Amino acid sequence: MPRFNERTLTAAAPGTQAAPSPSPAAEQPANPRATLALTSAATVVALMTYTAPMVTLPQTAAALHTPLSAQAWLLNGTPLGLAALLLVAGSLADDYGRRRIFVAGTFALGITTALGALTTTTWLFTLARVAQGAASAALLASSLGLIVHAFPTARGRLHATGVWGAFVSGGIALGPVVTGALPNWRLGYGVLGAAALIVAALSTRALTESRAPRGGRPDLAGAVTFGLALVALVAALTLGRDGWLRAPVGLLLLASVALLGLFVAVERRTATPMIDLSLLRRSRFLASSAGGLFTGLAVIGLFSFLPALLQQTLGLSAMDTAWLFLLWSGLSFAVALQARRLSGRVSPRWQLAIGFALHAAGALAMLGALNAGSWLRLLPGLLLAGIGSGLLNAALPLLAVESVPAQRAAMGSGAQQTFRYIGSCAGVALTIALATSTGGGLARGADIAMTVSAGLALVAAVSVGVLRERGAAA
Repeated sequence: MPRFNERTLTAAAPGTQAAPSPSPAAEQPANPRATLALTSAATVVALMTYTAPMVTLPQTAAALHTPLSAQAWLLNGTPLGLAALLLVAGSLADDYGRRRIFVAGTFALGITTALGALTTTTWLFTLARVAQGAASAALLASSLGLIVHAFPTARGRLHATGVWGAFVSGGIALGPVVTGALPNWRLGYGVLGAAALIVAALSTRALTESRAPRGGRPDLAGAVTFGLALVALVAALTLGRDGWLRAPVGLLLLASVALLGLFVAVERRTATPMIDLSLLRRSRFLASSAGGLFTGLAVIGLFSFLPALLQQTLGLSAMDTAWLFLLWSGLSFAVALQARRLSGRVSPRWQLAIGFALHAAGALAMLGALNAGSWLRLLPGLLLAGIGSGLLNAALPLLAVESVPAQRAAMGSGAQQTFRYIGSCAGVALTIALATSTGGGLARGADIAMTVSAGLALVAAVSVGVLRERGAAA
């Protein structure tokens, strides 16, 4: 007589899809310390690669003969690759193995970063940066999935996501310092590429595989439509600096909207979507997504171009700029590392609201500093913004994994970070447009960009609070 189990009965039910039983690899215990150490190390390298051009932008642009109107591409290449593939990478990691996607992404980051050092034109460098972003998407999205598997308890997860979020700030802090200290920007990419390859090699043995397979095929149609929509959007935002009413900008924006609509239609029909659209009805998921979007738009957008503004208006060297930038990013790292102590007293959503409010206060405190030619006047604003950034980086990863079922942690991470880097692409383009398109010079343009950044952060703080109230009412 045949034996029946839960999977057999589920498969026999009409209109349902059998859920594959977990693979043996998914049941193997993970080494929590090794998992946290390696995922944090890879995250540091990825964020160092991301921030590498911030203090070397003038030198890189000069070496590649990049005009001012195209410098946004030098900064936006990596966030474009991140935003386009984070959702795909998160779904693939959950379905086909988080360790597999993590190792592949870290190895690819090493190769593409080293290749970036060899480029000789703006477009080749931009393509290398897009590839670095795609590789970073694979390792960042799978990192939180690996951490959730290695730390199954709420207390352990709180500690691990706090440490991982702190190392996001750590990578942002170290990237400009390392690249600014080296003789030239090409050597910096070579060093970062080698570091990524070392982490990939260590991960092949030290990490344990985990997955949460759903069955079905990869959502290739969703990946293509979403990726093309983002490419069109970023291209429109970047080209808009030379005139928002031009036909190419309008056509690209229309194409982006149409492709996003097509993406939603595809996700509603496929059996294994990149993102479960029903999650948009959850207040926590909306708070995570909004927090990621405005972090990119208000925080990353401003601080990606601020180092270049400091060099061009105050005459600071790359290394001097890196040390000044470290005051913001280093404090962000320290705050994010200690923010887990707020657990039980301040919810992640309140941390987001406070973090955005502090960034707004910091941006407003820096007004007039560049026009006065005084870097000392930047210090109070950098301190406030650094504390706010630390709270954001600590709260976002925890909220990302709390907003989805545990078995979909990589997808939740990918979704939140997708919104973060969509915002980053838009924020960088907006900051450069505001800073360089005004008649009062770069210092005046920087004040306008800081004011807009502060306004966006305040909108984010209010939005997160409203979502929280609705969630509580529900």
